[in-house]
Amino acid sequence: MKPAIGFLELSSIAKGIETIDAMLKMAEVDLLYSQAIPRGKFIILIGGEQAEVEQSLQAGIQMADSTLMDYFIIPNVHEQVLPALKSRIKVEKIEAVGVIETKDVAASIFAADAAVKKAAVTLIEVFPGRGAGGKGYITLTGEVGAVRSAINAGVETIKKECALVSSVVIPFAHPSLLKALI
Repeated sequence: MKPAIGFLELSSIAKGIETIDAMLKMAEVDLLYSQAIPRGKFIILIGGEQAEVEQSLQAGIQMADSTLMDYFIIPNVHEQVLPALKSRIKVEKIEAVGVIETKDVAASIFAADAAVKKAAVTLIEVFPGRGAGGKGYITLTGEVGAVRSAINAGVETIKKECALVSSVVIPFAHPSLLKALI
């Protein structure tokens, strides 16, 4: 069974730290990522079996109380998402490059998962808002048609939330662009 991930975004750093503790005490989950991001927000990403993630997320929602800004769970998260969230994935070459820029971190994670589930692409990075004004973005590479399909799927997933800032597909990207991506 593939793991699930749960995400919380809070408007308080102190409450975010307290919320992590409550979530980890509630269920057997892994703390995958947590960080203060611009504008005084705090994000928490957990992973594990779906039932455990759901229990932990509920404890986090209760603890966060009025500081809760956003939350979600993605069951059966694609295997490329977590590594690309932790660090940039090294690729040897690029053909086409796709980028989706979002208003917030949550949307970038949703877009990344939808994109890599749609087409045979390599997710290079899921950027979780550090130093980017709280924005998120994803970068991916692959064959031109696959990149177009993946970017379209990612954009469609977040369009309902009005979370899209911009998206681009660069067909036949210059090989030196790889240096900027990894």
